[in-house]
Amino acid sequence: MNGEKKLLQVDRVTVSFHVGGFIAGGRLLAVNNVSFSLDAERPEIFAVAGESGSGKTTLARVLLHDLEPTQGRVVFEGRDLSTIKRRRDAMEFMRKVQPVFQNPFETFSPLRRVEDYLFETAIQFGRAKNRRAAAPIVDEALHQVGLSLEEVRQRYPHELSGGQIQRVSVARALIPQPHLILADEPVSMVDASLRMSIVNLFKKLRDEQKVSVVYITHDLATAYYISDRIAIMLRGVVVESGPVEKVLGNPLHPYTKLLQESVPKPVVTEREQWARPINLGAMEVKEYGRVGCKFAGRCPHVMEICKHAEPPTLEVEGRAVKCYLYGEDAAQSNPSSRSSGNLSSGNLSSGKL
Repeated sequence: MNGEKKLLQVDRVTVSFHVGGFIAGGRLLAVNNVSFSLDAERPEIFAVAGESGSGKTTLARVLLHDLEPTQGRVVFEGRDLSTIKRRRDAMEFMRKVQPVFQNPFETFSPLRRVEDYLFETAIQFGRAKNRRAAAPIVDEALHQVGLSLEEVRQRYPHELSGGQIQRVSVARALIPQPHLILADEPVSMVDASLRMSIVNLFKKLRDEQKVSVVYITHDLATAYYISDRIAIMLRGVVVESGPVEKVLGNPLHPYTKLLQESVPKPVVTEREQWARPINLGAMEVKEYGRVGCKFAGRCPHVMEICKHAEPPTLEVEGRAVKCYLYGEDAAQSNPSSRSSGNLSSGNLSSGKL
């Protein structure tokens, strides 16, 4: 595993912000010591999931080189992003790492035709020298998302449906032929009937175009449906990560369990049924500042040590879990922790197995 070539390495990334007044303010760790990697030879969809305010979008900004981490580093195809200074290097990074944002109507100005953005992207990233040469490139990208240049030609964003304009966003991201797409809540602004078509695009890109995707979402259902691996974030901390079947099918961390219970139990066992939106709670700022486990104030299995010391990250049953329930010392002091540690109610696993 260590000898594998990495597409992306996120190494102990921390992002802190000053909050409050100049005198009485403090530091908020929006992202706290987060690490994961993507293999260059095996394209995959890696989901980052959690409640609103868990640090997902801050992490996305770091991965897009839009925000410098306070500590740690992000390495893409062997290059530390902090060393990217020249415009030429920045453009090359942008060509290889493309974003798809939450609200497609904010991506495109209502005063410009949609096709102008697509032609401009092809020319800007060196795929074509002029609009005439760019036309087949743009049309090919649109066909990959189920549209065509003829369908969007001369049309403004408001003349397309939400699903169409989001697919155009994906097509625009495909034009530079990226190696990685970072999708930040890409289906939260579209109707439920269109979510499946859009998330299926990402699966198609992984399987047919060999493009990896970092899928950032609060929607566990679509994350379960399309992801290969998943990281669950709570107030800037990854509390559980691993194969999506293990993490969501049989969650171990109490917070993952809480999120899993918000998913309705399916009537049938088709994995395709997991495309319903999940509405999770709002951010509690006090949890960011909590000493020890960030979930201690809501956890039904909280122990005294959870309130005072940050849990270690342990390897348990094929995934990483940041929880004292699985430490040997905790198990000895709290014999019921092992039996209560396997917390799955079967909601998600019954949706897949």
